[in-house]
Amino acid sequence: MSSTIASLSHGNKNQVPNANVWLISSPAEWPTTALGAQPKWLKKAWEDKMAVQILQAEDRQIVVVQIISSTDSASLEKVRKQGAEAVGILQKSKTHKVIIAEQGVEKQDIIAFLEGATLASYQFDKYKSKPEKGLKDITVVSQSLSKKELKEVSIVLEAVAQARNLVNEPASHLTAKKLSEIFEKTGKESGFDVEVLGKNKIQSLKMGGLLGVNQGSDLPPTFNILEYKPKGHTNKKPIVLVGKGVVYDTGGHSLKTSSGMEYMKCDMAGAATVLAVIKAVSELELPLHIIGLVPATDNRISAAAVSPGDIITMSDGTTVEVLNTDAEGRLILADALVFAKKYDPEFVFDFATLTGAAARAIGKEGFVFMGNASDKVKYQLLAAQNQTYERGVEFPIWDEYADQIKSDVADLKNIGGAEAGAITAGKFLQHFTSYPWLHFDIAGTSFYEAGAVGYISKGGTGFGIRMMVEFLKGLG
Repeated sequence: MSSTIASLSHGNKNQVPNANVWLISSPAEWPTTALGAQPKWLKKAWEDKMAVQILQAEDRQIVVVQIISSTDSASLEKVRKQGAEAVGILQKSKTHKVIIAEQGVEKQDIIAFLEGATLASYQFDKYKSKPEKGLKDITVVSQSLSKKELKEVSIVLEAVAQARNLVNEPASHLTAKKLSEIFEKTGKESGFDVEVLGKNKIQSLKMGGLLGVNQGSDLPPTFNILEYKPKGHTNKKPIVLVGKGVVYDTGGHSLKTSSGMEYMKCDMAGAATVLAVIKAVSELELPLHIIGLVPATDNRISAAAVSPGDIITMSDGTTVEVLNTDAEGRLILADALVFAKKYDPEFVFDFATLTGAAARAIGKEGFVFMGNASDKVKYQLLAAQNQTYERGVEFPIWDEYADQIKSDVADLKNIGGAEAGAITAGKFLQHFTSYPWLHFDIAGTSFYEAGAVGYISKGGTGFGIRMMVEFLKGLG
């Protein structure tokens, strides 16, 4: 599956006169040699803080962007949005190739601008008979950004694009088996190992959560193990990433309403996140041993499907009363969290479009996370959030919440009460852990039903991938 964002390449000074986009740190940095004298009206625009301006040359539009350098999170995010705005202007003029030049701009600002511009160029047009020609190539001419640094930016953005593509795939074209095939193909291309466990092996492991959710489907589940283990890795214990891989979710017998069900192809965004992060880490050659675990299935209705009130047995022997078949993600994740114990991990992060409660709590501005990882890990995570502006809010996971998931007839029930739904889902998952762990509920951030917002596309967003890669770079 090919990415659908503009490719980034490093240019040379000979291409500067043909630049479509100029980044300058102040009006004093105006590139007179390339653009001639600065127009008088433009000087007034700078004074009025109108940061993105259009010049009309004989053969093309030129977008000039004034970037006020700053290392704080909000300022860098403003630069990303400037990148998206510049691309929007050029796409309207049917520009397919862009040359970006800079004058006196700091490295972190150039990177932020490229992130915004490249991600804003994303298109999912795989199924259009006549796709529109969008922005395909971005050439960067910069004195401060090396080819190696540009390649690293490109690797991360390509990973985000692949995650967006996966989330945007319709369920008719992305079964659990097909998802596993994409994992295997990506592993071969990017340099990590993939092992796919079929239904017989899943049964032998007694993964009652994954088998129970899959029970109503005509299509078999898979359990996917992705492993990147470079020579000389610096972590003695592996880092484990777990992703929810529900390729389509009807809700089962606890049937969802028709409104919004067409978007339930996005319920495997956690799986896409894990794949994208490991792909990026492998291609960046970070010295970290990382394992990804993805249980994959659809959640359908049939005579064989689990019904509310049924009891299933998880792979660690825990019995679970299934009161809501639409609370299926936590069931398949639980088996993966049990499986993670065999690695004696340094810590485990799981990613899942798990609850509407998380989305209602903080909207699409950020994700919810919770767990018992160390303060050091949380601090490093916060630094990565600030750097990428992919932010989260930590929710408590106090012992008292466990009372809501106690069952009268089994060890646990799979849903709590009307309050604190995101937390009780996390509390359910915590039961299956025995190691430092964080749960990321990405239900609000992984998919935009409305139009694009800046550089975040309609449909699959890939939100959180840049943050995770930044976090892991800090560990390596």
